Amino acid sequence: MLLNIAERHKLILKKLENDGFVEVADLSQEFGVSLVTIRKDLKALEEKNLLFRSHGRAIPSNPYTTEHHVNIKEKINKKEKTRIAIAAGLILKPNDSIIIASGTSVIEFAKHLKPVEGLTVLTASLNTALILAENPNIDVIQLGGIVRRSSSSVIGPTSEKMLKEFTFTKLFLGVDGIDIDFGLTTTNSMEASLNKEMIKAAQKIIVLADSSKFGKKGFGKICGLEDVDQIITDKKLDHKIKEKLEELGIDVTLA
Repeated sequence: MLLNIAERHKLILKKLENDGFVEVADLSQEFGVSLVTIRKDLKALEEKNLLFRSHGRAIPSNPYTTEHHVNIKEKINKKEKTRIAIAAGLILKPNDSIIIASGTSVIEFAKHLKPVEGLTVLTASLNTALILAENPNIDVIQLGGIVRRSSSSVIGPTSEKMLKEFTFTKLFLGVDGIDIDFGLTTTNSMEASLNKEMIKAAQKIIVLADSSKFGKKGFGKICGLEDVDQIITDKKLDHKIKEKLEELGIDVTLA
């Protein structure tokens, strides 16, 4: 007996919750209906904001992130970002020379950073530089370049060229999206380009990102996950994603 529309929709959403995605061809075969019928089902569910259609499949939500001003983003998942920031500070070592990129997670890191002996910080973030400059025990280097107002940070060829003159022990990187297959992304292509140069200049790459960033994609690709050494996130991270990251050799810290 064929399922009616309501029954199909209920089962589609259940499979989506359990598996994280559904395939049009698989649903067509399982329900005994045409591909066209399944596409209509998925379109109807998408119009109700219950899923997002993409290349013959559907996933729970739109993976593409949009750009917001840093003043808005810093209020999102504030408690999680604070715990991530504190955990990140624990891995600093005496005489570390580190890069702090841009974004609200790394600004929070700067706010809670307790300096170790001989700490040098280079940053693209204007807010981070101002926060750390108040501490006489930290040597702060501000990258120059084009000011990106939405993130209160610098980007462009001047900052990229400056990075080539240094080498660092650690990079603390904030991102807009982390996708298991596509890697790390940000909403701005010039920022992505600067982040690539930061990765080249650092010995260890540490990503600070709350769990809402996983499964998301931004416009500009920074790198694949093979370049990442450690991710510090919060305890809401899906355990399946954590397992996949660890299989890739990434140290995952849940704060």
